[in-house]
Amino acid sequence: MKWYLVASLLTVLTSSQGILTTLSQSNGKYKYDYATVPFLAEVFKLIVSSVLLWRECKKSPPPKMTTDWKTVRLFPIPSIIYLIHNNVQFATLMYVDTSTYQIMGNLKIVTTGILFRLFLKKKLSNLQWMAIVLLAVGTTTSQVKGCGEPSCDSLFSAPIQGYMLGILSACLSALAGVYTEFLMKKNNDSLYWQNVQLYTFGAIFNMARLLLDDFRGGFEKGPWWQRLFNGYSVTTWLVVLNLGSTGLLVSWLMKYADNIVKVYSTSMAMLLTMVLSVFLFSFKPTLQLFLGIIICMMSLHMYFAPPNMLVDMPSTVRSDPESLINVPVDHKTDS
Repeated sequence: MKWYLVASLLTVLTSSQGILTTLSQSNGKYKYDYATVPFLAEVFKLIVSSVLLWRECKKSPPPKMTTDWKTVRLFPIPSIIYLIHNNVQFATLMYVDTSTYQIMGNLKIVTTGILFRLFLKKKLSNLQWMAIVLLAVGTTTSQVKGCGEPSCDSLFSAPIQGYMLGILSACLSALAGVYTEFLMKKNNDSLYWQNVQLYTFGAIFNMARLLLDDFRGGFEKGPWWQRLFNGYSVTTWLVVLNLGSTGLLVSWLMKYADNIVKVYSTSMAMLLTMVLSVFLFSFKPTLQLFLGIIICMMSLHMYFAPPNMLVDMPSTVRSDPESLINVPVDHKTDS
């Protein structure tokens, strides 16, 4: 399967994620425990990967599966990074509003490029670096409200702790993605075997979070497994399937493409969500949104287009053999 097909599908699924989550609300509130959604999504990814691995093992030759502890012990690390990242997110939102947080979240585009270069030793051309910066500028432009609005005024009025935590959140998000790509490309193991390891630890950490929430609440609502499916509707199950399918596509991109492709896919999904919201939720399009889309499209072209399409290369002039004048040379011998 071509990477651009997977990236396009990821863009569509990611853009529909926020829309489905909004539609799953009732009167602006969740009737279900939202913390159960990531857990069920991890279980879904684990089941799908296990079935695909089982089918792969029935073929000849069998897939490569590294089972030594030195390799397996690396797979909980992405879950730990995401766990820390989630806590930093909540801490950041204590100091800044949602709009400011979303804008600062675009820093992960640039930090992903930096960590991509430092840890994976992937060299990017100057045009590609410019494209990554343009992508961050484009997504930020699409999110900025008009001057004079409260959200615009609050953008630069947050305390310094909020900005520092926002930068840390962007770095952790980029680190988790780059480290996952490192794991997936570390050896030639089966993608499905690597997924089984990743999602096993992911399910364990999400289950631990649910249990921790029960302890914090004093088990007022009962243990998490008793209310696991409470309030679930068809739309809620679509959210779970969407989140799980998105994770499977991301792991494929980490194995056979790279983090930058994923960053572009998720960034385009954000713009697509805004466009769809115009028709679904009466969202009023702004000039900033149109400018952001144009800038992101320019960035997409700059990063993936061949260099000869971006820079006018001087054409080499070839001489026509028929136009050459043969000048006879008289060889005279001295007498």
